[in-house]
Amino acid sequence: MIAIATVSSILHRFQQIRHQTEAICQPLQTEDFVVQPIVDVSPPKWHLGHTTWFFENFILAKHAKNYQLFNPDYNYFFNSYYESQGPRVLRSHRGNMTRPSVAGIFGYRKYVNEHLENLLEKNEALLENEEFALTIEIGLQHEQQHQELLVTDLKYILGNNPLFPIYQEKKASKAAESHPAAWLEFESGLHEIGHRGDGFCWDNELSAHQVFLEDFAVQNRIVTNGEYLEFMQDDGYQRPEFWLMEGWEWAKTLEEKAPLYWYKIEGEWWNYNLHGFEEVNLALPVTHLSYYEADAFANWKGLRLPTEFEWEIACKLSHSSLPAEANFMENGHFHPQPAQHPQFFGDAWEWTSSAYLPYPRYPRFKGALGEYNGKFMVNQMVLRGGSVATPRSHIRATYRNFFHADKRWQFTGIRLAKSL
Repeated sequence: MIAIATVSSILHRFQQIRHQTEAICQPLQTEDFVVQPIVDVSPPKWHLGHTTWFFENFILAKHAKNYQLFNPDYNYFFNSYYESQGPRVLRSHRGNMTRPSVAGIFGYRKYVNEHLENLLEKNEALLENEEFALTIEIGLQHEQQHQELLVTDLKYILGNNPLFPIYQEKKASKAAESHPAAWLEFESGLHEIGHRGDGFCWDNELSAHQVFLEDFAVQNRIVTNGEYLEFMQDDGYQRPEFWLMEGWEWAKTLEEKAPLYWYKIEGEWWNYNLHGFEEVNLALPVTHLSYYEADAFANWKGLRLPTEFEWEIACKLSHSSLPAEANFMENGHFHPQPAQHPQFFGDAWEWTSSAYLPYPRYPRFKGALGEYNGKFMVNQMVLRGGSVATPRSHIRATYRNFFHADKRWQFTGIRLAKSL
C-alpha cells in the first residue's frame, strides 16, 4: 500500500505537517480554542491534542523503550472513537473541558514531537516493519484530515459569533468569473474503480474493481452561488416535489432557507467567510450545502447528482494529475474561487448519489485502526474532490469522503450529471 520511506523524508513530512496544523491556529485568540457550538464541531485545542494522542498512543507507547506518557489522563480526553483504546469523553462534551489549558496542549505537542523524532532518528530499521511504517503514514494522513476539520470547525465557531470576526485578510483572486458550464460526455462500458499502485490510500479505496456505467455526462464545473440563488428565488425551499421526504422535513426546520452562512439583509444576500462578512459573490462555487439541498437542486434542474463511480471516471479521464490551479488549503484562500475548466478538485467537496459502502473484497485495516473507516459504512453519502480546506498532498481521484445527508458545515457543493 505504501512505499518504503527514508527517516529524513518521514521526519521532514512529520515536521511540516505538525507545523501546518499549528499555523492554522495561529490567528486564533485563546478563547477561540475552547468553543464547541454544535456536536459536529470540535474545539481547536481538541484537534491539537487528538492528533498528538494518535502518535503517542499508536507509536510511542508501543515502540519507544521506557516511554513515559505525557499525562495518562489524556487518553480519556483525546481518544475520538476507538472503542479498543478504552473509555473516552463524549464527543458532545469536548467543549466542556476547560482543562488542560491551551498552553498545556502545545506543551504536549512539543513533548510528543521530540520523542517521535528521537525514536525515528535512533531506530531507522523500524521503517522496514510494514505495520510500523503504515501506522506512521496513517498518523500523518490523519493529521491532514484534522487540518481540514480545524478550518471548517473554526469557521463555524467564528461564523456563529455575532461579531463575525475576521480570521485572515482576503487574498486577491486570479479570475473574476466562472467558466461557462458545459457537459463532458462519457461512453458506456466497464471501468476500473478504486486505488491501484504503491502510493498510500485509505482502506475504503480498496480493492480496485470493475463497474459498468451507462452513457453519462457531468458538468465541467460545480454549481455557482448565482445558479443556486435561482433555485431559491423560484421557491425551491417551499416546493416539496423537489425534495426527498427526509430532506423536506429537514428543510422546514431551517431558520434561513439558504446555504449555511447566508443571511438576507435589506433584500440582499450576504455570507460569512473567514475573511469577514460580505455580499454573496454570484460567480463563486456555492458551498455549505447538505445532500438534501444538493439533491433538491438537481431535481429542480431536471438533472441529478453523479454516482461516485461516474465522478471518479470523469475525473480520471479529465485529469492525469492534480491541476496546478486547483484551490486547496495551501492556496490560503479558505474560500472557493471562480471555477476553472474542467475542474474536479478543490473549492468544495461534491456530493454524489452513492451511499457509503465497502468495495468488493474490502481489506479493512487490522487491529485498532480497523475502526478508522469500516464501522461508519451506514447511513452516509459519499463526497469526492476535496475542498479549499483539503491539503493538496492529501487528495486523489479515488479518495472517498463521507457524511450524513444533513451535514453542511464542511465546504460541500454540487456537480450536476445526466444520463445520455
